[in-house]
Amino acid sequence: MGDNRQSFVHHALGGGSVADVLLWRRWCASVTLLVSSTALWILFERAGYNVLSFVANVMLLLVVILFFWAKSASLLNRPLPPIPDLEVHEESVVKAADMMRVWINHVLMIAHDIAIGGNLKLFVKVSLVLWLISYVGSFFNLLTFIYMGILFSLSAPLLYDKYQNQIDDKLIIAQKVIQTQYKKIDDNVLRKISRSSNKEKKTQ
Repeated sequence: MGDNRQSFVHHALGGGSVADVLLWRRWCASVTLLVSSTALWILFERAGYNVLSFVANVMLLLVVILFFWAKSASLLNRPLPPIPDLEVHEESVVKAADMMRVWINHVLMIAHDIAIGGNLKLFVKVSLVLWLISYVGSFFNLLTFIYMGILFSLSAPLLYDKYQNQIDDKLIIAQKVIQTQYKKIDDNVLRKISRSSNKEKKTQ
């Protein structure tokens, strides 16, 4: 049972190296991600260091080191810096473009259903999600939000992997409560609004 649960969570996360990192199966990579993200958050958020200046200084340092390394290697007959040929493969670009196309088409379809189709339920759902994002964003800036996302990604899958049965029971109860409340809102508010809008269209 434990192996089936672990394989399910691992497969749900993609089943690759990313899943191994999120489930802490690669301790070195997980700790590196946690420590590096924490260090960057402290550097930019608490120390007040500018992101653009930091990136520029790091790139400048790398360029200077590589330049003098190459010059000294040619003078002292030492090997050149072990830098691989940096090239973006066409397959990677096509895959990324396909993924972006799917997401963009999905967003455009939602916008079409709201603006042209007049889908009231979808309009309410999208409005609530955008309001929730705006409300949460008022408490944190983008950098802190990304850092919290990294912490959540490194903790939630691991906890769910260990306590899946208990979490599933709580989620089922929460889902039933949300469905009940949504049904009440749908019966008392949304259907009345849709009926009134339909009557106005018929009278016009």
